[in-house]
Amino acid sequence: MAKTKTAFFCQNCGTQYAKWVGQCGACKEWNTIVEEVLQKEEKTPWKSAANTSKKVAAPLRVKEISTEKELRLNTFDQEFNRVLGGGLVPGSLVLLGGEPGVGKSTLLLQIALKLPYTTLYVSGEESQKQIKMRADRIHPHSETCFILTETKTQNIFRQIEAIDPDIVVIDSIQTLHSDYIESAAGSISQIRECTAELIKFAKETNTPVVLIGHITKDGSIAGPKILEHMVDTVLQFEGDRNYVYRILRALKNRFGSTAELGIYEMQGRGLREVSNPSEILISKNDEGLSGTAIAATVEGMRPLMIEIQALVSTAVYGTPQRSTTGYNAKRLNMLLAVLEKRAGFKLGAKDVFLNITGGISVDDPAIDLAVIAAILSSNSDIPIDKGICFAAEIGLAGEIRPVQRVEQRILEAEKLGFHTIYVSKNNKISLKSTHIKVPLVAKIEDVVRSLF
Repeated sequence: MAKTKTAFFCQNCGTQYAKWVGQCGACKEWNTIVEEVLQKEEKTPWKSAANTSKKVAAPLRVKEISTEKELRLNTFDQEFNRVLGGGLVPGSLVLLGGEPGVGKSTLLLQIALKLPYTTLYVSGEESQKQIKMRADRIHPHSETCFILTETKTQNIFRQIEAIDPDIVVIDSIQTLHSDYIESAAGSISQIRECTAELIKFAKETNTPVVLIGHITKDGSIAGPKILEHMVDTVLQFEGDRNYVYRILRALKNRFGSTAELGIYEMQGRGLREVSNPSEILISKNDEGLSGTAIAATVEGMRPLMIEIQALVSTAVYGTPQRSTTGYNAKRLNMLLAVLEKRAGFKLGAKDVFLNITGGISVDDPAIDLAVIAAILSSNSDIPIDKGICFAAEIGLAGEIRPVQRVEQRILEAEKLGFHTIYVSKNNKISLKSTHIKVPLVAKIEDVVRSLF
């Protein structure tokens, strides 16, 4: 037997060292270097019974390369398809990360149960009975979903050859271990080796593989950073336990856009797709309350109407507070400085609290005008008409700047029953027959004069 060798790896970034050091030279973290045993064996590549012929890649001229769209597998989940860019690409690896208890396993089990293709759901965290109890609530009469509780990759591949599934789901990559590496499951080398074996299987057999990944306390996916580089798509499943809504985002996607957004509602029978998110992001109160404004934003190809809530009050302890939920606090400070310098509103001695309802986070600068309208509404205690919404960015000079795809925002506002939407006068609008008023404004003063 060959002599076993040991190596030292950084648990934070995965950098390998020949000996132990106190600080990692790559990520500058202290006390993250651990020793792992490497078993030097001759590796046998994964071979499928159906695919024994080896393909040899040959160089092609650019003009000879086919640009036809790749065939995608429909997951029969509109939100999941949207975020992936139209469905699962054969031979791709998708990594889904999220906090514990947010619903990662529920989402993928729900998709696996409803697919008409043969699906193998491999769980290293739960028993078959536990998964069966959850499946009975979601979709109890599935004929194509196979459940396997196994953590050894060689045994998983043996079952894959027996079943020949169309899609493989692994829950989770941190629980797998390979015979070729002697270190414990979840270590840097085990995660890298298991992922490499799954990539080889996916590419050779053209089978899509979906992995669930744990995350660290700072929100990044546990394991080496190279894990995110190895896979084709990295999805983030977000949500607050105090809210029933979950958000699916793409952090990396080789086959589609990373700007798309999927929204789900957690229910007793699984996750329900939310086809019209504006219904859940706007409160249904009939009373006119000050400090609320509606913004028209766009996530990917989908327009959303979201509600901005602001509270402005006198600072009791001398130092004013600036607190935000779902919005960039530095951006809020900038808008408050613009209001004070350019528009003459004295908010320097007042507390300002800002919240985006529904528990989502928005980075779109087009909600700037709605944020300012909500702050001024709360400051003067005058409610804004619920039929008014906003779509414009605020510049440092106090000017109202144009935003992209404004016509799509206008049409969404009209569809949801709004009668007025404020946009920048520099936006070029070619819509003809609309029943919604579109006031074109150039400065903050124009909006204040019109609203209050």
